[in-house]
Amino acid sequence: MNAAALSRRQRGAALLVAMVILTLVATLAAGMVWQQWRAIEVESAERARAQAAWILNGAHDWARLILREDSRTPGVDHLGEPWAVPLAEARLSTFLAADRSNTTDEGPEAFLSGSIADAQASYNLRNLVDQEGKLDAKQLRVLERLCDSAGLPSGVATRLGEGLAEAWAMTDGNAPLPPARLADLRWLGLDAASIERLAPWVVLLPVPTPVNLNTAPREVIAAVVEGLDAGSAERLAQARERQPFRSIEQAKAQLGADSDVKFEGVAVATNFFEVRGRIRLGERVLEERSLVQRVNRDIVTLQRERVSLDARRP
Repeated sequence: MNAAALSRRQRGAALLVAMVILTLVATLAAGMVWQQWRAIEVESAERARAQAAWILNGAHDWARLILREDSRTPGVDHLGEPWAVPLAEARLSTFLAADRSNTTDEGPEAFLSGSIADAQASYNLRNLVDQEGKLDAKQLRVLERLCDSAGLPSGVATRLGEGLAEAWAMTDGNAPLPPARLADLRWLGLDAASIERLAPWVVLLPVPTPVNLNTAPREVIAAVVEGLDAGSAERLAQARERQPFRSIEQAKAQLGADSDVKFEGVAVATNFFEVRGRIRLGERVLEERSLVQRVNRDIVTLQRERVSLDARRP
């Protein structure tokens, strides 16, 4: 082999080695860039989640403040009070900036919404079991009427009542766990569709409670007040829109002096409320659901649950 051919071969080998090294460096660089991009994305997501959690903490405290102020006028709770007005979705910047000079275009815009609902507007399933841990037959009839309104089979109420009595009695180690939320009723054999049908009218609270006549839907009122038909319940619902009931006697007066309906298991005030806060940040949505109890002027948080959602979902 002459010198010229050897030189060309050496140059070709050197070029091939250079290309291999270049490919290796490019691959390593791309991997490093991807790792750095991934770390930035994870950090951004964690920061956004932490910020959203702090904002929801503020919204929760805001709701507690409203309920504390409402307790200055105790005795009556109705849908015309400030706590019952929901906060429609609004840009968070409207709460944080007094003028346009304080706004910023960095990052996605955040939107905040929330509401406070009367938990005693629904029938409390805790009423089904008496202090001795036995199923209350009268309360079972209330649940049967609600199941009938929801289009559920009559046996659902009995199965649910017996399951709750067994869970709360805790007579042996084989008893089911006591449910804390409506979704937990699946432990007692209810399917998701049945729970969804009952959800607008029932609630699970830690202690037995009456139903608030000023906030409950007519189906709940008709089910709780024995002997009250749907038409009379609708009459009560229309009357409270004109003027909230200040006492049970005012509600009785709407049915006439000759009515023999006994208003048992109802009230005109509330101690338990459900607070919901929701923040939307780009395609991320974080929702917090809380159950609070008002004890005099103190607002005690009993449950808090945060759920991550997708803003693209309806």
